[in-house]
Amino acid sequence: MALAIFLFTYVFIAGARLPYLKLDRPGGALLGAVLMVVLGVVTPAEVFNHSEDPARHAIDADTIVLLLGMMLLAAYLSQAAFFRTAGAWAVRRARTPRLLLVAVTFISAILSAFLVNDTVCLMLTPLVLATVDDARLPPVPYLLAVCMGSNSGSVATFTGNPQNMLIQGASGLSYASFAAYMALPALLSTAIVAGALLFIFRFDLPATRFEPRPPPPPVDRALLALTLVVLAGVVVAFFAGLPMSWSALAGAACVMALSRREPREALDRVDWVLLLFFSSLFVVVYGVNKHGWAEEIRLLFAPLMAGPAWKETLGFAGLTLVASNLFSNVPFVMLARTWVPTLQNVELGWHVLALGSTLAGNLTLVGSVANLIVFEAARGKVDMTFMGYLRVGLPVTLVSFVVGLAVLLAEHALF
Repeated sequence: MALAIFLFTYVFIAGARLPYLKLDRPGGALLGAVLMVVLGVVTPAEVFNHSEDPARHAIDADTIVLLLGMMLLAAYLSQAAFFRTAGAWAVRRARTPRLLLVAVTFISAILSAFLVNDTVCLMLTPLVLATVDDARLPPVPYLLAVCMGSNSGSVATFTGNPQNMLIQGASGLSYASFAAYMALPALLSTAIVAGALLFIFRFDLPATRFEPRPPPPPVDRALLALTLVVLAGVVVAFFAGLPMSWSALAGAACVMALSRREPREALDRVDWVLLLFFSSLFVVVYGVNKHGWAEEIRLLFAPLMAGPAWKETLGFAGLTLVASNLFSNVPFVMLARTWVPTLQNVELGWHVLALGSTLAGNLTLVGSVANLIVFEAARGKVDMTFMGYLRVGLPVTLVSFVVGLAVLLAEHALF
């Protein structure tokens, strides 16, 4: 029953549709979670964390709280016009359309390293669309720069994307240790994205100077200063080893209390549907784990990882890249986080899982929620097809993944 419900839920996670059921990903995940409980696979006590045993907790509350805290901080940055200011700064500094493409890629990556990449894409996409429309530039390269740069940059830290937050809760690694290993792969991946986009669209981007100079947006300086100071304090708390979930939520509560603004606007900007989606997936995957199916799936792929440590790592890396596109990266990480402790080099396994599941998002249009956010926001102006995205995503992902994996292996060999 657990496996049947998981496969039923996966149909909707994969973006497919069933006759007479107009359910999207969050709706399908919620239905799957309810079926797990109603049919007795998971008990209500296990869902609501009534047990003292962490292994019997279906929903990872730390991940949900961390995601909520970072979303609220990003919401206040948006209210203060931080994202519009960053975009306007990039436009003013860019001398040519090609430099603008590089600037968009790296700004998206840097912001996503500290804020949730989905939120960054949601904030930057309208600005990028308005800029390229004003300059009469082709929008596709710049939209790809937003989502691919965001995915690549989010590799760097635990707060870059939801799957890294899941890894943080399961691995017990410190924020500083994780960032020390992942920062260089993230930087190189971002550089590869920028270089690949420049090469692929070299005939579409004129070498002429970039003329539009948008006026600076009205900035709420007090709110911006408050939020940036608090965010810096939250990052310091992360590096100090304090609980990440409550550090983020405490920072958000501090801004909420001191901003002298109604909190409703910030709360309305939180992606509650995404939080519901993750909570539902926790229940579905917990049911699969509880009845041993996650271990059965691991044993199915065990031959790919049999042998010495280097072969095991390469096999796990390849499996992560492929399965993150088949299962979607967040559900796969929920499954695979129970496998990593069985690897010969556990810390390297967590780093490979983070790298592969995140960079896999650049492979296909549906590989990352960030991709869908960008091109859904651009609907009506850009009609991005699956194959059109794959034409760019395939070389970008393969090169950045190979380079990133080589760097990780070298780092672990040296340190």
